[in-house]
Amino acid sequence: MPLVTSTEMFKKAYEGGYAIGAFNVNNMEIIQGITEAAKEVNAPLILQVSAGARKYANHTYLMKLVEAAEIETGLPICLHLDHGDSFELCKSCIDGGFTSVMIDGSHFPFEENIRLTKQVVEYAHAHGV
Repeated sequence: MPLVTSTEMFKKAYEGGYAIGAFNVNNMEIIQGITEAAKEVNAPLILQVSAGARKYANHTYLMKLVEAAEIETGLPICLHLDHGDSFELCKSCIDGGFTSVMIDGSHFPFEENIRLTKQVVEYAHAHGV
């Protein structure tokens, strides 16, 4: 099962009346622990990566670890950028295989935050995220 988008995951959760755990990850041990626990209860999950964690652990390593977790567990897993602070970061994550992104433009004036959010949403939707 490939990584799934948060949109499809939330739709199923809403229809099924359940919540989805979202956990910040930055290394193999954390990913293994979370996914093994989720497998025990057959729970879908969202693995979140902050910009700092992505820089620390390396995008490619994180992608491969999450892909391995998905193969090993067979669970629906969404890989989410948590609090991306720029269009470039969100774009890079989308282009690199993340299935969900969150833009955080709170450091900008309100109007700039809206413009940035629209830009990210348009790019994400155009790329199936």
